[in-house]
Amino acid sequence: MSGPRRILVIDDEPVVALSCERVLSAAGHRVETRLNPREGIEAALAGGFDLILLDIVMPEIDGLEVLRRLRAANVRSRILILTGYATVSTAVEAMKLGAADVLNKPFTPGELTGALAAVLNSPRTPDESSAAFGEMIGTSEPMRRVCELIERAAPADITVLISGETGTGKELAARAIHRLSPRASQPLIVCDCSALAPALLESELFGHARGAFTGATASKRGLFEVAHRGTLFLDELASLGLETQAKLLRVLETRTIRRVGETEERPVDIRLIGATNRDLFTLVAEGRFRDDLRHRLSVFPIHLPPLRERPADIPHLARAFLDATRERNPIAARVFSPETLALLERCPWPGNVRELRNVVERLAILCDGEVITPGFLSEDVRQIRSETPLPPLPRRWDEFREVKRRVGQATVEAMERRFLSEALERAGGNVTRAAQDVGMPRTHFHSLLAKCGLVNGRG
Repeated sequence: MSGPRRILVIDDEPVVALSCERVLSAAGHRVETRLNPREGIEAALAGGFDLILLDIVMPEIDGLEVLRRLRAANVRSRILILTGYATVSTAVEAMKLGAADVLNKPFTPGELTGALAAVLNSPRTPDESSAAFGEMIGTSEPMRRVCELIERAAPADITVLISGETGTGKELAARAIHRLSPRASQPLIVCDCSALAPALLESELFGHARGAFTGATASKRGLFEVAHRGTLFLDELASLGLETQAKLLRVLETRTIRRVGETEERPVDIRLIGATNRDLFTLVAEGRFRDDLRHRLSVFPIHLPPLRERPADIPHLARAFLDATRERNPIAARVFSPETLALLERCPWPGNVRELRNVVERLAILCDGEVITPGFLSEDVRQIRSETPLPPLPRRWDEFREVKRRVGQATVEAMERRFLSEALERAGGNVTRAAQDVGMPRTHFHSLLAKCGLVNGRG
C-alpha cells in the first residue's frame, strides 16, 4: 500500500469509528468519520476518498442501502464492509453491490490495516468495477429512462438502434445491453462504419474468398461470422452505402451472410445493435438511406440525451473521470470546488460526455493541489453567467404574481449558492472552516450545501 490514503469511516458506533480513525491515522492516512449514515452518504458523494469503511447495521439506513445509493451515484471509492452480523448472504449481497471485501467485527488493529492493504493493493473485480463506474453514469431522469430501456431491451433478442449526438456514449450503451443479455458470455464485436471505404467495409463485415479482389491472398471471415452467437455493434451506420445497406437488410431477414467472391450462404447467429448520430428519417427523405432497413433497425430505438439536457449528471461524471484519472496518474487533485462544479454544470458541452472527460483530465493534470478551483478552467468557461433568463410574460395578474415569486426564489437560490461556494473557496474546501468564517453552525452550513447540491467540502 503506497503512500497515505484518504479514508471515510461510516459507522454508528462511536467506539468503532474512533478506533478506526486512531489506527489508520497512526498509519499516516487522513481519516474522516461519520456516525450518521445520511451524513456519510453526503461525505462520500463529495468524492476524493480512496476507501470507505462501511458498517452494515445502522439506524434509519443500513449499510447495504448506503452501498446501493453510492453505487447508483457512481462513487468510485473502494468499499470495505464492517459488520458484527456477517452472514454468507450478507457478504455475497455486499460483493454483488460492489464492495471490495468484508471485515468481521471485532477486529484487531492488525486485521484492519491488513484488510485495508489487501483492498487497496488488489485490482477491482468485474462486479466492483461495473458497480463503481458502470457503463452508464447518471442519475438524472433522462438517464434513468435510458437505463430502464436498456434493462428492458437486453434480455430480448431484438435489434436495437441507439441514436444520439457524438460523445453521448452510444458504444457504452451497446456494451451495457450486451453485458445484461443472454449473449454476455459471447463476444461483442464493434465496427465503426464511417472508418472504412465501402469496398473495404463489405469485406470487413461479410468476409471474402481467396482471390475475390487484388490482395485477397487468403479467405477471411467477416465480423458477422466473428460475432457468431454474440453481438455485433455497428457504429455510425448512417454512413453505409446503399449497396451495403441492401446486403445488411438481407442478413437481417435471412440470418445468413455471403462472403465477397462466394456464392455459398453461411448461417450466422448474432444480435445486432446499431448506432447513429444522424436522423435516419431525413436520410430516407434524401434518398441516402433505405426506409425498409430503417424499419428493420428500429425495432427497439433508444435515444441518448445530450449532456446539456441532463446537467444534474455532470458532477457525477466529473468526479468519476477525476477518480479514473487519479488511478492512472500520480496527481494531487482529489475534489472539485463547488464553484467549479457549478461552472461545469452550466457549460453547453457540444462534445458531450467525451468533451467533459477530456476537460476533467486536463484540469486534474494542471491542478497542483487537492481542490480543483475555477482558476484552472479556461476563460470562456469561467465567464459563463448563472443569471436566470426571464420567463414569458403571463396575461393574468394572478399568474404574474406566481412568476414573480418563482423568479425571486430563483434569484435567492442563486445568491445562496454563490455565498456558500465563495465561503468554501476561501476555506480551501473545508466545511468546518467555511462555517466558522461565515458565522454559521457547521450542521446548518452543511445542510444548506446539500440543499444547493454543493456537498463537496472537507472537514
